[in-house]
Amino acid sequence: MTNVAVWRTRLSHALPFYYGWVVAGNSVALSLSTRTVMAVATLSVFVVPMTQSMGWSVGMFSGAVSLGGLAAVFVSPIVGRWLDRYGAGVILGAGSFATGAIAVGLAFVAHPLGFYLLYVPGRMIFSGPLEMGLPTAISNWFIRRRPVGLAVDHIAKGAGLAIVPWAMQLIITGYDWRTAWITLGILTFALGVVPSLLLVARRPEDMGLEPDPAPAREDSANKDAEAARGSVNSGSFAEIDFTVGQALRTRAFWILAVFSGAAMMAQAGLSLHQVSHYISQGIDPRFAAISASTFALAQMPAGLFWAALARRMPIRYLMTGSSLVVALAAVSTVRSDWVLPEIISAAGIGFGVGGLHLLIRLVWADYYGRQNLGTIRGLTMSVQVGGQALGPVIAGFMFDYFDSYRIPFTFFAVAVFMAGIMALAAKPPRTPLPEPPKESASVSG
Repeated sequence: MTNVAVWRTRLSHALPFYYGWVVAGNSVALSLSTRTVMAVATLSVFVVPMTQSMGWSVGMFSGAVSLGGLAAVFVSPIVGRWLDRYGAGVILGAGSFATGAIAVGLAFVAHPLGFYLLYVPGRMIFSGPLEMGLPTAISNWFIRRRPVGLAVDHIAKGAGLAIVPWAMQLIITGYDWRTAWITLGILTFALGVVPSLLLVARRPEDMGLEPDPAPAREDSANKDAEAARGSVNSGSFAEIDFTVGQALRTRAFWILAVFSGAAMMAQAGLSLHQVSHYISQGIDPRFAAISASTFALAQMPAGLFWAALARRMPIRYLMTGSSLVVALAAVSTVRSDWVLPEIISAAGIGFGVGGLHLLIRLVWADYYGRQNLGTIRGLTMSVQVGGQALGPVIAGFMFDYFDSYRIPFTFFAVAVFMAGIMALAAKPPRTPLPEPPKESASVSG
């Protein structure tokens, strides 16, 4: 056992609360630093000052976001295996260091090629290691209170995306955009690197602890899983771990993968183009911009709401419910042409999307266990990131062809509605069958 592991174990025994909350606290720190640096919300405040001072086009500037997301599609399966092997602490610490270095480097760019060489890897880290590492770390430490742990992570993410872009705008206004990038880099080094490496162990068992100790109780959400797995004891939580091969042979895996891709395609397409839609409907741009803030703010209480239900109802029912909320709000958005319906629709989309984000992260750990969670999640993350990359492009091309957002928004409403209906068939997989033995080569005499 290394010195860090010994110190971490001693700390866990000295604390008056479960050590998993330290892991959740580290997630909060990263959500206020590393996680925000390469987010679109943060980049949005750099668009005008950087393009104007460098003479770049907005289209060229925005292309780095898409390329970074595309790169994440290919690296996510690799990162997933690393998460299972080395633990989230190492991945998050390394990702934070790289993100901080990239942020400082962006302060000194003078050519579009330099911007792409830095921002594309940064966006790839955001979409891959960070988006997988933080929920995987929490899921590995929590079982019964996993919905609450993921809700804390979800709220912190929303708070970070609300606070950091605003703070960077103040720095850009008072100083310049280069100072803002350097500030982001320093913030990431301070909050993201050392705490992740020192505090985050792979799993509680690595420190001689039980995962999320809690008294057994009647749990209606577990009944759905236990019935599928043939358990007769509904008063206790029996965790079952699937290998990657076993997971791939279950129907739920493929349903959840398609659900993730379709739901995130709708989320990305609706969130990016909703302000433009309201402006095209004749709403004053100042009021149209309120929809973006409403959308973001509605996701924060949504995390608590859906988490509160996640141990009382089967998770597939909640996935269907959150999908229907998004679909109804998207249809309402199509018909919104003044401020009050705009705000209600944006809040509805945000509330449903908040549920989708939380439940998608929750369902993989609940269905397939913790031992190979990173690898399993890495395979499906490629589908999810691909959907998020397709959504804005589909909406953009449809708008160019139809000269209206009504058709693409209706398309997204239908897509997320069908995904929600399909989720009803994603019953928890049965107890995995043993892996088939590998044939050994015969030796001829």
